Amino acid sequence: MEDQKLLELADKAKEAAYAPYSNFKVGAALQTKNGKVFTGCNVENSSYGAAICAERCAAVKAISSGEREFEVIAIASSGEDTVYPCGICRQVLHEFGPDMKVICQSANGYESYRLSELMPKGF
Repeated sequence: MEDQKLLELADKAKEAAYAPYSNFKVGAALQTKNGKVFTGCNVENSSYGAAICAERCAAVKAISSGEREFEVIAIASSGEDTVYPCGICRQVLHEFGPDMKVICQSANGYESYRLSELMPKGF
């Protein structure tokens, strides 16, 4: 799938976000090596540690559907700055696609990286 189309799916997914504490909505669209796409959004909780990021939401949906190889993920947010996956998300994604492409929404469109650039020494 084209980068821009995947980013549009991530942007649409962010609208379902539950972010009453930060007001920072994030959406993700994850494409597996089989070409399937799974979307996710961030879900906050008053117990902050129980919150889940959009990237992990999409990953859990893919994994629970039997997918184990990730190819690319697009991330969009309600913020103005470039959005990158947090450290926890980088590690979770590394487990299923250490060299996957990561498309990060920015003010000028998007930036793309390999996960191995963002997480060079994954566990």
